[in-house]
Amino acid sequence: MGLLHELGYTNVRHYHGGMAEWTATGGSIELTTPSPSNGGGGPAISPGREARAANRSRSQQWGNAILDAIESRSTAQLFLFWLAMILACAVVYWLGGLSHRHGLISGGTPVPFTPAGLAVSIYFSFVTATSLGYGDVLPMGALRIVAIMEAVAGLLVFGAVVSKFVSRRQDQLVREIHRVTFEQRLARVQTDLHLVLSELQAISAMCAEGNAQAERVAVRLESAAMVFAAQLRAVHDLLYRPQWTPEEAVLEAILASLAAALRELADVLACLPAGFRRSPMLDGACRRMARLAEEICGECVPRAFAPALTIWMDRVQATARRLVPPL
Repeated sequence: MGLLHELGYTNVRHYHGGMAEWTATGGSIELTTPSPSNGGGGPAISPGREARAANRSRSQQWGNAILDAIESRSTAQLFLFWLAMILACAVVYWLGGLSHRHGLISGGTPVPFTPAGLAVSIYFSFVTATSLGYGDVLPMGALRIVAIMEAVAGLLVFGAVVSKFVSRRQDQLVREIHRVTFEQRLARVQTDLHLVLSELQAISAMCAEGNAQAERVAVRLESAAMVFAAQLRAVHDLLYRPQWTPEEAVLEAILASLAAALRELADVLACLPAGFRRSPMLDGACRRMARLAEEICGECVPRAFAPALTIWMDRVQATARRLVPPL
């Protein structure tokens, strides 16, 4: 029923029984040939309705084009355009002084076509664009339309300038938040890698004693491997999707810790107690780490890094291959 109302029908009643109830109450049915314009099905749309829909679509496109044009301009460009519009309108007001019926009036007398009249026209143009409207200078004739158009355009353009200033400040705050978050993430990655390395060293000491229980080793090793895989994913994202580029010294420290932890994990897996079998969780974590580390090398990453960093990347890749036993 809502669709029928939108199509322009006013005398609409709801029949729960559908067409059967309609015919039972004596309603007539008219068979019409489907209109080719609607694909042969559904109600035909009148040409006037199609024209209105096309006009609305074109209006939306024009509006979007204007907004995109304003958005693509810098603050300085918009401000210069605002000043140029004011000066151009001032020249129009000044030229109106050539006519006694279409000029400016100041103090009850027409503004003449002289340099002094140009100064008055510039003053009036600024007052109009900023919507101050003191009333000491008045437009006459067709210049009233120009003044109205200038007032509307001036408010829109100046509002866009103010919006640009506000958005610029917001962008600065967002970038600062991202920078602080990024630095915290780097610090967390470094801390977690050190913790993983310490845990792997403790597991290695347990295995070296020879009396470690396989169950205890499995629990601690699985936990360390899961945390390690998450940090390796973070380092991988850091190299492949760098929203922020860390300092070279920080990145080198992260890669060095990553290589040391991978080497320690490979040594632990090689010296596990006899009869130890990798659980699906541990095996899956090792395979994920090997797959991620395979993409960390000096020639793999999309960005170019210093030679010292590429050396660490190659070490990470070579060490990770020891995590997965050969088939």
